[in-house]
Amino acid sequence: MRILHHFSLSPYSRKVRLMLGEKRLPFEPLTERPWEKRPEFARLNPAQEVPVLVEDNGLIVPDSSVICEYLEEAYPDPCLLGRTLAERVEVRRLVAWFDNVFARDVTRKLLGEKIFKRLSGRGNPDGTALREGYANIRPHLDYIGQLAETRTWLAGGTLSLADFAAAAHVSCLDFIGDIDWNKAPAAREWYARVKSRPCFRPLLNDRIPGMTPPDYYANLDF
Repeated sequence: MRILHHFSLSPYSRKVRLMLGEKRLPFEPLTERPWEKRPEFARLNPAQEVPVLVEDNGLIVPDSSVICEYLEEAYPDPCLLGRTLAERVEVRRLVAWFDNVFARDVTRKLLGEKIFKRLSGRGNPDGTALREGYANIRPHLDYIGQLAETRTWLAGGTLSLADFAAAAHVSCLDFIGDIDWNKAPAAREWYARVKSRPCFRPLLNDRIPGMTPPDYYANLDF
C-alpha cells in the first residue's frame, strides 16, 4: 500500500490527496507534524516538509509539485495536467499561482499565523500579517470567480490540477471560517462543484482536536 505522509491542514498535502483520489489510487494517510522535526521523517525528506509519498515499491517522492508530476506520468488516466502543450502551460501556471502567489498573499498570512504558529509553539498571530491576509483574499477570490465565469473549469474545459491546487488552499481557509462566500458568488459556485467531487469527501471529514470548522464547511450546498 502506498503511504502519504501529510498534515490535514496543509494545502500542499490536500492537493496531493485530491489528485490521488481523483485518479482512484488507494493510499494510507499518515499524519506528520513537520514542526516536530522527527529524525524518522527527515530520513524520508531532508527538507522535513509535507507531503511525502512512499510507493508500495519503496520509491520515496517528496514535495507536492514533484508528487503531482510523478502521479501524472505514472498514472495518466484521468489526465489532470492538460492534453495539449497550451493546456499544460495554463494548468502549471495556475498551480504555481496558487501554491506561490496565493500562498504568499493569503494562506501564510491567515492559516500560517492563526493555526501553524500556535500548533508549532511560535507565539501569537501577527496582527499586521492578519490584516494583510484579509485584505488580499478578496482580489484573489475575484480572480477565481473571473476564471470560473469565463471557463468551464479554472484552466479551461476540463477539471485539472489547477482546480485542486486552488481548492486545497481555499478549503483550508474555509475550515477556519476565513472566507465570506456572500462576497464571492462566482468563486463559491466553482468551489461547490469541486467539493462535490467524490475525491473531496475525505477533506470535508477532516477534524483537528480543539478546532471546529463552520457548520457549512462540509455542506455541499453551503
